[in-house]
Formats: sequence, structure tokens, C-alpha cells
Amino acid sequence: MSEYRIQGATGEWEVVIGLEVHAQVTSNAKLFSGAATAFGAEPNTQVSLVDAAMPGMLPVPNMECIRQAVRTGMAINAQINKWSRFDRKNYFYADLPQGYQISQLYHPIVGEGSIEIQLDDKNPESTKTIGIERIHVEQDAGKLMHDQHPTMSYVDLNRSGVALMEIVSRPDMRSPAEAGAYLSKLRTILRYVGSCDGNMDQGSMRADVNVSVRRPGEPYGTRTETKNVNSVRFVMAVVEQEAKRQVALIEDGGAVVQETRLYDPDRNETRSMRSKEDAHDYRYFPDPDLLPLELDDAFLEECRASLPELPDAKRHRYETALGLSAYNAGVLTADVETARWFEALLAETAAKAKKPEAEVAKQAANWLISELFGALNKLGKGLDNSPVSPAAGAELLALIADGTISGSIAKQVLEKMLESGDGAAAIVEREGLKQTSDTGAIEAAIDGILAANADKVDQYKAGKEALFGFFVGQTMKAMAGKANPGVVNELLKKKLA
Repeated sequence: MSEYRIQGATGEWEVVIGLEVHAQVTSNAKLFSGAATAFGAEPNTQVSLVDAAMPGMLPVPNMECIRQAVRTGMAINAQINKWSRFDRKNYFYADLPQGYQISQLYHPIVGEGSIEIQLDDKNPESTKTIGIERIHVEQDAGKLMHDQHPTMSYVDLNRSGVALMEIVSRPDMRSPAEAGAYLSKLRTILRYVGSCDGNMDQGSMRADVNVSVRRPGEPYGTRTETKNVNSVRFVMAVVEQEAKRQVALIEDGGAVVQETRLYDPDRNETRSMRSKEDAHDYRYFPDPDLLPLELDDAFLEECRASLPELPDAKRHRYETALGLSAYNAGVLTADVETARWFEALLAETAAKAKKPEAEVAKQAANWLISELFGALNKLGKGLDNSPVSPAAGAELLALIADGTISGSIAKQVLEKMLESGDGAAAIVEREGLKQTSDTGAIEAAIDGILAANADKVDQYKAGKEALFGFFVGQTMKAMAGKANPGVVNELLKKKLA
């Protein structure tokens, strides 16, 4: 990835980026109440007396939310603070009935960590480490909806009180691509851990994008914060557009104001929302209703033991133990559901072939990435709604491996599997697609092709060996793709010799 610079009228500018990612914790209940957290429920049907801030209602921490935050911290090799504390962040707005948000400013549950991102998909050595400053746990706010009528607004408190992890990066990113790679990698890790579903379109993961510009090598400039950006593509667009806006503003004699902005994807531009508040504006103080969180060693050990194999470790294992290319290993580990699907396919394929997984891994990986992904993409589907299961894929691979069908016929069989949901063996039997090794039939086809192309036979014998592929192709065409390629090659070599 080449160095990213904004070219202004007076020279080059460097962009400095930090992300504050809000990730909704995967749990059945909210952070301080027993109310449900399911997405898409009828408005205001998942609101407890605590969420509604009824007098006398006291918050009680949901330890599953705490556990998920700790596990996330461990997954990014961060410091876990055995002692942490909740603070009140005071602001008065209709989406938070109690008039304050319970958060962690001074003593977060997770301290410094880092994430390694890949800068170039084709070069696995091209990496960069992005520092993470902290992860703290806090309540989400409700949702306000403004009617077209100028005097009417509505509030849905279903989301109010839902547990969030705020994951704050260092200002270590220097391009839209780096910001996108960081957010994608973080989302992948959260999904592997199971601490957040990462569904940005549903708002369960969103990013506040901090952007400033400076001349290369100079101190940081004044930053702006663009709130609640809900896709990787939009985060990259915010970085690019906001950096260009700031450069144009400075070069025109103006100054960047520290403020909160919003992104308009329809116009692909950011616009001012409000001046940026500092910590003292919120009058933080320790929450008097909550004792500090004190975590013991047994709890931390249980959290660590519950972690799955994480994406970097899995990718390394795929390369070293299974012999996959760096590219294929990266594709298969980029999403936890893809990795699970591949591993199920691999186990089934190895069992059918009665071979170690390492011996069939390349075949399984190549088929999944090259064939199934491509076919599903044409249908507008993903692995999550694929008509072909890992077991069905393994059945098809077994038919290729034992010579029942050729690779070209396998493509036709896959299409029919996706259309009908039937198994590969049943389709091959029904459609009469079995590969033939009948040397008599293949020889007859070859003789006819050589007789019809005597001029090319002479050219081949004169040294134009590239024509061998032509003869193979013509033979396979004559045999409707059902001839065994190994037998075709062997017989052609004899005939042409």
C-alpha cells in the first residue's frame, strides 16, 4: 500500500485517524437490568423500571456483559484491570431517561492492547500494528425518531441500557484504507470471540471517526469527530472527505474547529452537528449506586480458557499445518462463519477420502473459494444461506477424487445442486454424467479428431507442441466432457508419437 497523502494547493498533507468503536455486547439482558436485548422488537417493549429511571430503582451489573468485555480485551492482548469503576456522564436528553449515562472514564475495565492489520492482501508480510488505548463498558442510549410534523418526536427506549463496549484506538492510522482494514479486523475478532455480532447495518457496531490533518512530521492538528458511522465503506469515505475539507479550509486561511460532525452518505459529505464537549462538560463523577468491579484470578482464567482460536492463529495454522497459500488462508479466516464452514467441509472430505485433513485441504479450499463462492455470488447468496451444505460439498469432492466425474462436469453438477438442493451422487446418476475410461470409445473419438485435423497433426509433429491442448479440448468436447482426462492425455500422446 503506497503512502497516502492529500495533495493541497500548497503541498502535501498527512491525515491522522483514530476510531472509537461502539460494539453492542452479545447478551440476553441489558447492562444493569433484566430487560431483553433482541433486535427489531416493537418500540418500548423491552424497557424495565431501571431503564425507565423509575424512582428507587438501582442498577445491578450483568456479569455476562463484564465477561464479554474481558474476553474481548484478552483477544487483543490488552491489559485487563482487576479493579475498575463506573462513572456517571451527565447529560439531559430524551433518549436517556435517568439524565446520565453510566460509563467508565477514569478506570476502564480494559487497558492498552493492539491489533495487527494487513496492508496488502497479496503481501502477507505487509502489516501494521494499531494501538488500542482502552475498552470501557457503558450503557447505550435510546432512539429518537422525528416526525415530519415540526412539533412531534418519538422515543424508543428498547436500546436504552443495552451494554456497549467502547473500543478506543490510538491515532495510528494514516489512510482511509488503514481505517477500513482496522475496522474490518476488529469486527472479525469480535465475531470470533462472540462478544458482538458486528451487524453494522443494525447499529450493533458503529464508529466515531476522529480525523485531523498536518504537514508530514509536524504536530497533530485539530481533530473533528464524525459520529455513528455504520459501515466500513462509509468510514473510509468519511476519512477521505473530512481530510479534504480540512485541507481546503486551512489553505483558504481558516481554522479547523474541534467539533462533532455527521456523515451524509447520499451527498458523501460531513456536516457540523455541535461543538465537541470535553470531559468537564459532562461533570463525570463515580456512580454512587455501584461498587467498583473487582475481578479475581479464577474469573480471568475462565475467560481466557473460553476464547476460541483467533483469526491470526487460525490463518497461521492453515498455512503451516494445512499447507494453504497465504491468500487462501486469509480468505477462509476473514469471517468466523466462513472458517467454520470450511472446517466442516474439510472434516467431511477427509472422512470420505479416509485421509488426513492436510492431504485434502488444498482441494477443499480451492473448490470452496473458486467454485462455490463464485456460484453463490451469481445467485446473490452467501454461505449462511447456501443450498449446498459442507457434507454435500464433500460428496461432490469425493466424486472428483475417485474419478467418477471430471472437474468440468463437477461445475455442472454444482449448478444443479444449487438449483435443486439434491446431492451430487444422485444428480450424476440421474443425468448420466459419470466419467468414462472406456479406451475404445475414447480412441475412436481421437481417431476422428486427428483425421479431421491432419494439418494440425503435421504442425504438432513439426514442433508446435502447444497444439496438444487443442487435441485434448476437441476430444473432451467430442466425449461431452465425460472422458477421463488422464486416459485422454495418455492415448493422445501415443497416437501423436
